[in-house]
Order: sequence, then structure tokens, then C-alpha cells
Amino acid sequence: MRTAVTIFLTDETIAPVRLARELEARGFAGLYLPEHTHIPVERTTPYPAGGDLPREYGRTLDPFVALGQAAAVTEGLGLGTGITLVAQHDPIDLAKQIATLDHLSGGRLTLGVGFGWNVEEAADHGVRWRSRRELTRDRMALMRALWADEPTAYEGEFGSVRASSAYPKPVQKPRGPVAGPRTLVGGAAGPKLFAHITEYADGWMPIGGRGLTESLPVLRSVWADAGRDPAALQVVPYAVFPSPGKLAHYAELGVEEVVVQLPPAGETEVLGALDAYAEYL
Repeated sequence: MRTAVTIFLTDETIAPVRLARELEARGFAGLYLPEHTHIPVERTTPYPAGGDLPREYGRTLDPFVALGQAAAVTEGLGLGTGITLVAQHDPIDLAKQIATLDHLSGGRLTLGVGFGWNVEEAADHGVRWRSRRELTRDRMALMRALWADEPTAYEGEFGSVRASSAYPKPVQKPRGPVAGPRTLVGGAAGPKLFAHITEYADGWMPIGGRGLTESLPVLRSVWADAGRDPAALQVVPYAVFPSPGKLAHYAELGVEEVVVQLPPAGETEVLGALDAYAEYL
């Protein structure tokens, strides 16, 4: 099983270049970064994990800029977003960012797609909360049009683009209904999420990896009913605090990659955590 990491990189933590070099030298599979453009101070949305919102949420680095630095100093380290809040981006600009990073890294990008939890953050981007999933779906379709080999127009419920010359293209070629870099959708198990996964993604990025024994058979059934290749489905548990038993359970379920959580800290603490995780490589 491949072991990648995720971390809230901020202006107070270990730097992307230092971390990326250490990860590749130690044999980790990849680096996944979360995204929050800002955290409104006055908000009513509770922190999903309970209690006060941790300091790092309001200090995150832009994941595409940080991953660009990581790409420049590594050769084979996987690069991922965990997750990109697609609804909070202009899709034409986002398609260019994604394709550029994937092109410059030689096809190493995994696009984690999510719908968010912070109502106030989304509202500042003009996102209507109840329609954020369909907005994300629409923007993914628009980006696929820009990534197509031939100029392709798209007219959707929330946006459109003319048939255009748009380069660079993502390295990975279209597979079934999916285009662009490897795409994983994050979120809690359920019919709506699984419909999104089967429509425009390569698989699922469940946070923490709980409940996979019950939910994976359901996803596999939905996936097969949609005509997708059963062997192509990828499930990558995300932000995991690992243990030998937990990883053995994932392996039994057919999981081939796990993303473990690093502390949002400076070099000494982060490198110590990497030393502790070395037993899982």
C-alpha cells in the first residue's frame, strides 16, 4: 500500500520545498494539501470535528502554489489537493491552474474535489449553499470541455464556455467519462456523493476512512451500474491516523493508497512525525 501525507501548510509551518524533499527522500508516495481561501471571523457554521476551529484553517497556503514548489524540487512525488473547493473558483481559471501543474509535474497531480463545510466562506464566493454540489458538477463538466483534445463548447446551468484553444492539456488521457488528472471526490458516503463519483471521477477520498466495510460495497454496486470498470475504482482514505490494524483492514478492502495526517507544525515536529510513520512505508 502506498503511503502519502497531508498537512495544513501555513505561513507558520515547515515550508513546502523542505517537506517535499524530505518526503521523496524517505519514500513517501505523495503530498496532498487542503484549501481554504479565508475563514470569516463572524460565522455560524460549526467546526465539523467539534470545538473551536484550529488556527491553521485561517492560515493555509494556496495549494496550487505550494504544490508547484513541491513539483519543482522532486521527480516522482505525487501531488494532490485534499480537497479543492471547485465551487469557489472560476472554472476557466481553475482548469488552467490544474492543467499547468499537471503538465509541469509530468502528470503527477491528483485532483481532490470537495463541496466544503463552511457556509460563510462559500457565501463570500457567491456560492448558494444548497446548490453547491450541482455547481461543482457543472464546473467539472466545463473544465472537461477545456481539457478536451479538440475545441469543445459547453453550456451548463451555471456557466458556459465557447469552443476554445486551451493549453496545456492534463497529461492523463480521458478514461470513460473522466478527463483531466486523477480525480477523487471527498465527502461522506451517500447516493448524491456516489453519483458524483461515478459521473466524473476515478474514485473516492473518504476522510478518516471510517465505515468503509459497509459503504464500499454500495459504491462498487453504483459504480458497476453506471457501466464503469470495476477494476478502475480507486478509494483513498484521507487524513488518517494510522495503525497496523487499520492499514491491514484497508488492504483487505482493496485499498492501494492511504493519506496519513501530519501535524501543522514546524520542521522538528513534522520530521519527527515522518520518522514515526516510516514503519508504514
